[in-house]
Amino acid sequence: MIGLIGLTLVVVVSVAFLTSVNGPSNGFVVGKPLHFFAAPLATTNLQGDANLNPPCTLAKHDPRALNVCLLAKRGPLVLAFFVTTSSGCEAEVSALQGLSQRFSHTQLQFAAVAIRTNHADAASAVRHHHWTIPVAYDADGAVADAYGVEVCPIVELAYRGGVVKRRLIGEHWTDPAALAGPVRALAEHPAAPAG
Repeated sequence: MIGLIGLTLVVVVSVAFLTSVNGPSNGFVVGKPLHFFAAPLATTNLQGDANLNPPCTLAKHDPRALNVCLLAKRGPLVLAFFVTTSSGCEAEVSALQGLSQRFSHTQLQFAAVAIRTNHADAASAVRHHHWTIPVAYDADGAVADAYGVEVCPIVELAYRGGVVKRRLIGEHWTDPAALAGPVRALAEHPAAPAG
């Protein structure tokens, strides 16, 4: 009986976590800023761990890195976190790839981060899926920890400037048709509401 109660509790907590719009209590809530970082792009020769306090200026930016601060300055951001060992998580990036082409006429910025993986595996995923959106890798998991990424797929939607609009969690969002609605809403209202 105790085992059944424990199992039920685990299922309820998991379902609540996976269906939550804003994710767990990790500091990334609607209306608060993203944690800016720079991480090596999988398609370059840059190796190493992510920088959790990057310069937010082009003059000091290494073009071989994904700098979230610079992306958020240019426009609203759609940022996915995935693992290279999950086809469901990789499907999220493929969905973003398709939407990036569909919304290419907007100011939306699209990017993805392979968490807790190495350069070779991240680069292999990019080549295999023919992704052209920027894909970085988070070798030591520091970015994943900063964002409270415990499951995937996860997509952060942020207004221009990096203020969180919404967090999408779960495989429901790997469907481009489902994901298009929140992405369209961000494109139509790219700036955070005043106040």
